[in-house]
Amino acid sequence: MSDFHQRGPITTLPRLLAPDLAAREQELASFALATPLVLVIPCLISELEQPALAGILRELNRAPYIDTLLISLDRADASGYARALEYFGKQNHRTVVLWNDAEEIRRLVEKIEAGVGRLAPRGKGRAVWMALGYLIAENRARAVAFHDADVVHYSRSLLANLVMPVLHPLLPFDFAKAYYARFSDRLHGRVTRLLVRPLLQALGDVVGRHPYLSYLAAFRYPLSGELCFTTDLARGIRIPGDWGLEIGLLFEILRHRSPRRICQVDVADTFEHKHQELSPTDPNVGLHRMAVDIVKHLLRTFSAAGVVLNEGSFKSMRVAYQRYAEDAVSDSFAIATFNGLAFDRHEEEEAVETFSRALAEGCEEFAADPLGTPPLPNWERVLSALPTVADQLVSAVRKLGGTLEPNGCSG
Repeated sequence: MSDFHQRGPITTLPRLLAPDLAAREQELASFALATPLVLVIPCLISELEQPALAGILRELNRAPYIDTLLISLDRADASGYARALEYFGKQNHRTVVLWNDAEEIRRLVEKIEAGVGRLAPRGKGRAVWMALGYLIAENRARAVAFHDADVVHYSRSLLANLVMPVLHPLLPFDFAKAYYARFSDRLHGRVTRLLVRPLLQALGDVVGRHPYLSYLAAFRYPLSGELCFTTDLARGIRIPGDWGLEIGLLFEILRHRSPRRICQVDVADTFEHKHQELSPTDPNVGLHRMAVDIVKHLLRTFSAAGVVLNEGSFKSMRVAYQRYAEDAVSDSFAIATFNGLAFDRHEEEEAVETFSRALAEGCEEFAADPLGTPPLPNWERVLSALPTVADQLVSAVRKLGGTLEPNGCSG
């Protein structure tokens, strides 16, 4: 059972009762008349072979308040794109497939790079950024939601819970972030449990009380990729291009909105998606790579928030992290035991060792290059420098047949 205890500067919205989903969806449909909603799903072409995406689409077909389903499609050749059009053309909603590998889209990206600057390498961050550019260019939506394509046992109630705070006309929120419990027969969410939480505690020891630390610590699942915000907000934010996407985005949101306009919402009893390999010996792949990127973004955003970090801070932080991470393993064992879940202490300790190395590597990389790879430019800047890009992007998608009406016909 959830509770309604509030902690920190943002509002937490728990699910105290099981709502009538059909009634909530009809209510959302009425809200969406004034605030049309686009749901963005960044998607690799390989996801089309997985049962998770098919299950998500079956559920979404029954959600009456979605104006447009926007698929930001990566790693697809021409035959893969044709297959994607057929695959997504069966939806009951208007659907847009943004084919990021199309020659027309690549030429537009090259034009943006020539006019604005080098963009971050391809990845989820850039797929999200391209989707934001499209919906801003189309100027049809007033709110946008995101979730991944690999959510297992998906229920559309997750989306309804997520978007309610932003679409409801009497609520003040411009940004909502999901939280949930990640477990199956054991606890998951290792990066949050064993890296981010202990690291925020360690940073608290090093920097003391700080508004930005209180803000980050208030999020129960800061790495969740399920979020919703207004398109007005989407215009001005910069998107990190690497695994630091979620942390970097939280900093961007705080730069543009008061914490009182930011909330987190309890969206599901449990949540399950694809698990990354730990990769303890290779910092270039898996959770090891993710952890390094997260550390660097945390340090950069703290520096941008006015916190002075130096070599002495790094040493103290690493020692404090080790202690808090060991406590996190003990806490996880207690939770697993209390709930009758499996618990592999060796795997947990190995994860802590890997994250400890990632912390050291992230500190070294930050010290060598505090700015790192710049985040992707916000779309206000892009459209200011290149006003015709908006029409060209929409036209390119339409020319490629990527705008699908509910009956599957190209628009």
